[in-house]
Amino acid sequence: MNLNELKPAEGSKKDSFRVGRGHGSGNGKTAGRGHKGQKARSGGGVRPGFEGGQMPIYRRLPKRGFTNIFAKTYTEINVTALNSFEDGAVVDAAALKAAGIIKKINDGVKVLGRGELTAKNITVQAAKFTKSAEEKIAAAGGKAEVI
Repeated sequence: MNLNELKPAEGSKKDSFRVGRGHGSGNGKTAGRGHKGQKARSGGGVRPGFEGGQMPIYRRLPKRGFTNIFAKTYTEINVTALNSFEDGAVVDAAALKAAGIIKKINDGVKVLGRGELTAKNITVQAAKFTKSAEEKIAAAGGKAEVI
């Protein structure tokens, strides 16, 4: 097979349906909009959630709960992610970001305990650790430091 022989799978490509292009096309004149009315006009139609003037559901239902503006958002990683570091390394949020393991630091990093840790003697500096994560880091000869 050569590049010039490539073509899409049968039935995967379909021409877009051009409306309002004369009687012969089968969709001329009103172009599938029917006769008159709000939806036949250009720019016509109703906004999402509009129920014809009836009190909409989002206003009939009571408001519930609140958003805590003081809540902290932690970036979570599992101990398996620490295996990409060499033995004896000091791992902090900046090192995790540089290694491409996390994208954003947010309010700190929380280390979770899923998986196994094969890297030896690493020092992990994070905002929070789960009990199982601390145990696995200690079992591999490392240290878990809360910063």
